Amino acid sequence: QVQLVESGGGLVQAGDSLKLSCAASGYMGVNYALAWFRQAPGKEREFVAAITWDRGFNTYIEAVRGRSAISRDKAKNTVYLEIDSLKPEDTAVYYCAADAHFGGRLSRSAADYDFWGQGTQVTASS
Repeated sequence: QVQLVESGGGLVQAGDSLKLSCAASGYMGVNYALAWFRQAPGKEREFVAAITWDRGFNTYIEAVRGRSAISRDKAKNTVYLEIDSLKPEDTAVYYCAADAHFGGRLSRSAADYDFWGQGTQVTASS
């Protein structure tokens, strides 16, 4: 069982940067992948980025590619998502999720993730 706690959200100006953290409790081995999803009001939950826990391979959605970075610190059991040049359309609740059955291909489907955090609000005002 893994518990995830997000932090780092807030109200920022469009164009600013923000770094979200996801602290995990419990052991995560080579079969784990971690991801960030987001959900804006009235919209479905959307995949943002994912990273393999062991070797750090990653993937992003087009909307944030080039201005965001997902990373992990294995010593701190923490995953990060930094987004630069924030846009109003980035406004959403951001969720951290863990896939405990990673089989070699990073999934963008929420259904494949076993554990979820409670979310942290990010608001980018124009």
